[in-house]
Amino acid sequence: MNTQDAKRVLETALICAQQPLTLRELRTLFADELGADTLRSLLDELVRDWEGRGVELVPVASGWRFQSRPELREYLDRLHPEKPQRYSRAVLETLAIIAYRQPVTRGDIEDIRGVVVSSQIIKQLEDRGWIDAIGHREAPGRPALYATTRQFLDDLGLSSLEQLPALEAGGQPLPGLELPAELQASLLDEAAEPAAETAAVEVSESPVSEEAPTVVDAAPPPPAEPAPESDDAPQAQADA
Repeated sequence: MNTQDAKRVLETALICAQQPLTLRELRTLFADELGADTLRSLLDELVRDWEGRGVELVPVASGWRFQSRPELREYLDRLHPEKPQRYSRAVLETLAIIAYRQPVTRGDIEDIRGVVVSSQIIKQLEDRGWIDAIGHREAPGRPALYATTRQFLDDLGLSSLEQLPALEAGGQPLPGLELPAELQASLLDEAAEPAAETAAVEVSESPVSEEAPTVVDAAPPPPAEPAPESDDAPQAQADA
C-alpha cells in the first residue's frame, strides 16, 4: 500500500471513530504491516493536510481524533443550544488541587483549602469521569488517593499532564486553588448537558465545613409551670 492510500485509510478511520484511536488500534488497520514510526509520520502529514480548515487532527490522552477548532465552537453551539453545567468554586478548586498535586487524599485537599471537602464534591467529579481513586495511602484509615483521568485530559484537548499551564503568580507557584481561566472554559464547554441535568451543586463555603448543615426541628419548649403558691398567699388575699 502506498503512502497516499494509507493516509486515506487513516483519515477515514479517524473521521468515523466515535472515540480517540490509539496507535495500536490504528496499526490494526494495516495488519501491523506499518511500524509505529511510519504511522506517526503519516499522522503528522494528516495534521498538516487539515491545517487552515474547520476541523483539526489532534493527539489527546486516549489517542488521536478529529475535532472542531476552538474558535468555531460558538457557531456550532447554536445547533444545539444547551446550558453548560455549572460548577461551584469548591468543585473547581478541588479539581485543580487534584490535577496539579496528584495523587492526593481528601485530607491533603482539606489541608490546602482549609475547609472540609464534602463527599458530594468528590462524587460529582467521579461521575463526570474527571477523577478516580487509584490506590490507598499507607496511613491510618488507608485513605483513597485521587488522580485525574484520561477523560479529563481528553476534555481539555491535552495528551499529558505536562501540557497543563503552570500555576504561577508573581513568579511563585500558587498552592493550586484555582484552575486557569482557559481550562475552566474548556471543561465547562465539554460538560454541557441538557437543561434537565444542569442543576448546580451548591456547596456551603463555611470555614468549618462544606457539608450542608443538618437542620433539626427543635421541639417547642414546654409551657412554664405555674409557680407554686406560698402558704402566705391565702392570707394576703384575705388581707386585701
